[in-house]
Amino acid sequence: MSDLLQRLLAGERRALAQAITLAESTRPEHRTETERLLQSLLPDSGKAFRLGLSGPPGVGKSTFIEAFGLHLLERGHRVAVLAVDPSSQVTGGSILGDKTRMERLSRDERAFIRPSPAGRTLGGVARRTREALLLVEAAGFDLAIVETVGVGQSETAVADLVDCFCLLLPPAGGDELQGIKKGVVELCDLAVINKADGALKEAAGRAAAEYASALRLLRPASARWVPPVLQVSALEGRGLDGVWETVLKFRATLGPEGIAAKRARQAKAWLWREIEEGLTEAFRRAPPVAAALPALEAEVAAGRLGPSAAAERLLALFQGKQP
Repeated sequence: MSDLLQRLLAGERRALAQAITLAESTRPEHRTETERLLQSLLPDSGKAFRLGLSGPPGVGKSTFIEAFGLHLLERGHRVAVLAVDPSSQVTGGSILGDKTRMERLSRDERAFIRPSPAGRTLGGVARRTREALLLVEAAGFDLAIVETVGVGQSETAVADLVDCFCLLLPPAGGDELQGIKKGVVELCDLAVINKADGALKEAAGRAAAEYASALRLLRPASARWVPPVLQVSALEGRGLDGVWETVLKFRATLGPEGIAAKRARQAKAWLWREIEEGLTEAFRRAPPVAAALPALEAEVAAGRLGPSAAAERLLALFQGKQP
């Protein structure tokens, strides 16, 4: 553990990958080692700017992140990308293809890309994305990008992880605007219309006006900030300067105190999420629950017992009461 800690603090990418693998492990002994490692790293974490990125499928998230990441490397930054890939509900597997899609960025020693499966975690992020953020910060990366699964309106958990939440949108409005639900739009700090090039350039301009109008009708996530709408072409590398300048302006508007207060709220939310997930695991492992669960599930599936009644019986068993 001491060796891993020193290599991680030295910015070794292989050590960082090993540490994230350790954090994602479900083995009890690995969880204990992870907690020890994270506790040791706390003084060296929290120094990066955290940028969340979400958007519908096909909007070009990977293309944008690679172009944006390469742009920032040229400006002297070290960039870490934590990409969350959807998991199959049938097999539980994930393709984890983000390194392939961001080949140029992944080859650069100043960058780090880590794809992780979403698993059963809702909200577009993986369960251990929070721990991974602390690890990449301790390894010396000054910008951490969290890319969500990007499958729809539930992609809101990332807003509880990052300093600035960017929503990537397609160059179309009208009916497609109705498909981008309020839940994710009202949490964004910045909207970016990608693919503003070629035949889609004019459509991107119209979409930007429509999204800007829609955002003005919503209460902004930050009281001192009205989310702007920008247009970029990740393919041609245009507009990336404007995105970074806007991110820096947002950071300056919040200021150190605003970002610290935001992270404090996020840390409390993280605490309660860990409590909820820990209680769920303890509930499933409890011998009385594990013994009664198969029969009660069968009763519920057959329609002979209501889910609420079954849940009450299991909770009573968990609490040591007579159901």
